[in-house]
Amino acid sequence: MSGPVFRPYVLPAEGGCRCGALRFRVTAQPIATAACHCRGCQRMSGSAFSTTLMVPVEGFEVVAGEPVLGGMKNPALQHSHCPECLSWVFTRIEGAPFLNVRAVMLDDPSRFVPFVETCTAERLPWAETPAPHKYESFPPNEAFGPLLAEYATLIASQES
Repeated sequence: MSGPVFRPYVLPAEGGCRCGALRFRVTAQPIATAACHCRGCQRMSGSAFSTTLMVPVEGFEVVAGEPVLGGMKNPALQHSHCPECLSWVFTRIEGAPFLNVRAVMLDDPSRFVPFVETCTAERLPWAETPAPHKYESFPPNEAFGPLLAEYATLIASQES
């Protein structure tokens, strides 16, 4: 049995909230993809987990609308929502060179496959993903470099 196929995104990729008032554009390949099972993500997404594209900050722009902060309104973890429909669209992490875009907010989310699965200790028993890397909480800091390198290699192997 073969594993999941990780393909590069066709760029630029566009997306937006449910009502269309907040629109964004992604112009850089994600550095990784993930599904998070933490209770916070479950509650904010209204689902079993949230989907994430980790996009370099310089490869993301809001092209319509003005996001508002939601969630816990933690200055270090800024969850951005549409001001009209309140959909959770992306998250900025203080000091991180990337932001987390909700993959399901892309106009075409069909290429999304989670590479890393986090907070599996909080996972609903039936919620499974094909992610090859699974962590009970978040990956330890020393794991990020090798994970990002492996993801980059997988994407590069599909770009030809």
